Amino acid sequence: MIGPDALRTVGIVGAGAIGASWAALALHHGLDVVVADPTAGAETALRETVATLLGELDSTYADERLRVSRDSAEAGRDADLVLECGPERLDIKREIFAALDQVAGPQVLLASSSSGLPPSAFQSAARRHPERVLVAHPFNPPHLVPLVEVVGGTGTSEVAIEAAMTILQSLGKRPIRLRREVPGHVANRLQAALWREAYHLVGEGVASVSDIDAAIASGPGLRWSLLGPFATQHLSGGPGGLQHVLEHLGPPMVDWWNDLGSPELTPRLVETLVAGVRDELDGQDVGDLRARRDRALRELMDTKSRLDLD
Repeated sequence: MIGPDALRTVGIVGAGAIGASWAALALHHGLDVVVADPTAGAETALRETVATLLGELDSTYADERLRVSRDSAEAGRDADLVLECGPERLDIKREIFAALDQVAGPQVLLASSSSGLPPSAFQSAARRHPERVLVAHPFNPPHLVPLVEVVGGTGTSEVAIEAAMTILQSLGKRPIRLRREVPGHVANRLQAALWREAYHLVGEGVASVSDIDAAIASGPGLRWSLLGPFATQHLSGGPGGLQHVLEHLGPPMVDWWNDLGSPELTPRLVETLVAGVRDELDGQDVGDLRARRDRALRELMDTKSRLDLD
């Protein structure tokens, strides 16, 4: 498989938010990029978005280093790495990987950004070389957030997984490897567990949407952004660390688990959640809020790197 030293061109299928962010990251690292998207007006929107994202990275690029096509296969024809960012539909992903497999060299990794589909569900569509198909699921936005979940399918080779981990590290990412396929991978499952209880608490009238956001953003979320849940819990245990926490707080935590809710997304609950967010934002411009959040992300990542917490 192609390694970081031979990486020159990245092919991307899909010019949406994830594809544009991947493109900006690759261009920031001096690579050529070919993006394929059949949507009318995709090229204009993509170039505008990429220019904005590169501005966030204090980086520029020559226009000729970004090529745009309407044909998915074009993203794999000259690429050393392909990142698929198409719709989260199995039939479409199978179609895309079948096309990429026909044109990409056997040494080229074909990686899906799927947020929850297992690679085994679509890698058989790559009949020539299914062993180089895997999931490399980024966390949005990929040009800023380091996490990428690498998931191999039943037919993925160890060589392909190792190559993906190495290439992603060379792009400044923090890849983690999943040892087996599970729906939603790891990070989205953890998010889903939190959202499940958050929706339940709102539905039961325990707390408002804004108070639950504050409970995370002004509480454990601050620590979780610096260290993960296990390391954070270990530090809270004093000299005894995690062992002490589990011995003394483990039994009450099991009682909490047993009391967690299983909400249904009824129209009434959905309306309550949406209205709660609307009230919380109180007319703030979403684009401006996202820009300020992303600026904070960049400053946070700089701080984590400076203090060796990344």
